[in-house]
Amino acid sequence: MDFIGKWKFHSIGVFNDNDELVYLTAEEYLASPVLYIDETDEDAVAEEMKERKKIIGMQIKICDDGKMYMLMPLPEGVPQAEVDKAVAAGYFTLVDGMIADSPMQWELRDGELWYDTGINGDFFDEKAESWVKALDESGYFTFMNYRFIKE
Repeated sequence: MDFIGKWKFHSIGVFNDNDELVYLTAEEYLASPVLYIDETDEDAVAEEMKERKKIIGMQIKICDDGKMYMLMPLPEGVPQAEVDKAVAAGYFTLVDGMIADSPMQWELRDGELWYDTGINGDFFDEKAESWVKALDESGYFTFMNYRFIKE
């Protein structure tokens, strides 16, 4: 499989009423109830929908130079001058017109894609491995609770 290129949002993992992990498509996620805010508060609901739209707009870009970028869409309604100012100040960079943090490294191991999360330390008294296998058993690029598919 050619891993180089863009991977777009496919689904997000959430827990259902039975505490089972299920994946919601973009449409399902946007339509799902917002359990942790007052749904009668129009401003809170609007803010939650903005956040959800940012999430489903996420992409991953895997470059042939060993770098991988997590990309987020620019916030709606922000003037280009403000974006340019934030980039100049070093708050973030732009990659393909989207917000990107510092790139992560990736490599192939026995034909499988691995990437460095940059997370180091201990987890339950065990040394955490910062390198993780990117694709799950179904072929989705899995990052935290998000799944992506190759464009």
